[in-house]
This record gives sequence, structure tokens and C-alpha cells, in this order.
Amino acid sequence: MLSDIQLESNCKRRGLIIIFANFLKLMRYYIVFFILVFSSTFCNGQIHEIGIFAGGTNFIGDVGSSKYISPNQTAFGAIYKWNRSPRHSFRISLIVADLEGMDSQSDDPRRKQRDYSFKNNIVELSSGIEFTFLDFNLHEEGNKSTPYLYTGISAAKFDNFYLNNNSVPIQENQSSYAFGIPMVLGFKTTVTEKFIFAIEIGARYTFTDQLDGNSPSSSNLFNTFSFGNTNNNDWYVFTGATLTYTFGRKPCYCNF
Repeated sequence: MLSDIQLESNCKRRGLIIIFANFLKLMRYYIVFFILVFSSTFCNGQIHEIGIFAGGTNFIGDVGSSKYISPNQTAFGAIYKWNRSPRHSFRISLIVADLEGMDSQSDDPRRKQRDYSFKNNIVELSSGIEFTFLDFNLHEEGNKSTPYLYTGISAAKFDNFYLNNNSVPIQENQSSYAFGIPMVLGFKTTVTEKFIFAIEIGARYTFTDQLDGNSPSSSNLFNTFSFGNTNNNDWYVFTGATLTYTFGRKPCYCNF
């Protein structure tokens, strides 16, 4: 029979292997992305955008409301886009946000009776491709407006914790990364020749179930304090607006 220490050590080892495997998968996409970026240095110039994101967040998991769009905390960040053609752009964003879940705001009477709550902070790095429904050529005169879709990969750093028998959050004194897939729908329009304003709603499906404290990372703690459906991963949603400044010479619009 293995001791509790050995079991916990084996569990941590398996957890590290899973995290490392997910990291390698994530790095493959980043490598492809940067190869595409730097393989076109022969182009005459591109249109770039840099700006800010501001909005709200809501969490969807084992604690709190299950409404898809219900911001209850704030999110701020920076965003960069590289317009590769009038119909698509490469995009990178860094967003700092708070996530909060409160059973008292749930429509489920069982959650209301349980009355759990949590609050966690995340720092998310996301990169991917943005596709516009209509041509968005910034070198043509007149106002430009179009709906758009964005997807790619994301990695959010967060602090591990669990809820004790009194539903009090207890820190595990370690941090983890929630890898995920962003799915964003937005609408953007030119405000002036140099500024673009956009509103968007973006859901993140993550590959973790630890954002709300229902799945402690330690095997001993997990057996005692886990709750909810530990087979379902967590989601979080950003709802907000971006304001970007455009710069760069007229693009050559390469074939990717």
C-alpha cells in the first residue's frame, strides 16, 4: 500500500506531466504564429493597430450564476493587431481581470441554499486570428464598419485555492495556468482616420476545473473538499470595448 505522501507525490507528478503536455501543445501554435509573422519581412509595410481593452467579466462553472453574459467584475488590458488583408488580422492581447462567482446570484435553488462564493484574479495572454465579415480596408476613404470573429489560444495565470467546510476560500500557495480557446464575436468601426472602436463578447473555454476552488490540486484536499461536477471544465466571458490606434504604411497584403 502506498502512503498518503507517495500518493500525493504521484498525483503532483501526473499533474505536472499534464501541464507540461498542454504547454507543449500551446507552444506549437505560438511557433507557427511567429513563423508566419517573421516569414513576410519582405513586404513593403503593414497596417498595425495598438490599443486598450476595457470591460467586464463573468464566470461559468460550479459556483455562481450559469448565465452566459452577466458581467460582475472588471477587466482591462492591451491589444495589438497586424492586418494581413482587408479580411483577416493576427491579434495578441494581454488582459488582467477578476473572476467572481456567487451562488446567491444563481437561478438554481440548490446553489442558492449552498451559498458558496469565490473571487480570483487572472492574467490572460491570448493570440490568434481575427476574421471580418466585410472588407475592412483602412486605405479606402470613408467610414468602415464590419462584424468580426476571433479565435486562437489563450493562457491565463491564476492562484489555486479551495473552499473549506465553512465555504471559506483557503489559498494553496501556488499558481497554475488555464489554457483555453477564445471564441469572440464583435463589431468594429472607424472613428477617425487613425482610430478604430469595437465592442465584443468573448467566451473562453478552458482546460481546467480549478478556477472556482471546487477541484483542489492536492489529492488529499481533493478527496475532502472537491464538489460539483469535476468532469466539466470552467468558462469565463469578457464583455467590453477596444479602442485602437492604426499606424504603418500601405500593406502589400501577402498570401496568408
